[in-house]
Amino acid sequence: MISTGRCGASFYDEPQMTASGERFDPSAMTAAHKSLPLGSKVRVINPSNGKAVVVRINDRGPYTGGRCLDLSAAAFSAIGSTSAGVMTVKYQVLAA
Repeated sequence: MISTGRCGASFYDEPQMTASGERFDPSAMTAAHKSLPLGSKVRVINPSNGKAVVVRINDRGPYTGGRCLDLSAAAFSAIGSTSAGVMTVKYQVLAA
């Protein structure tokens, strides 16, 4: 399993059910990842400004090439501007 990396991250904010069975909360510090175990804690860093946030993986996705994380709107805006839509991030898996 990859414990660190760099990839594109997007965000989503539509209310829906997540892969973990909980209702998606755009104000929670959560994210979607294709393969990390649900419940994993991941530190996500925006290398352009050094801001970081810790998210809990509770959903699956994103299914767009070049992206490995789909952050909640709150997590994305904590480290960058949602007007950008997508940003390159570094990530570290803290607990899986």
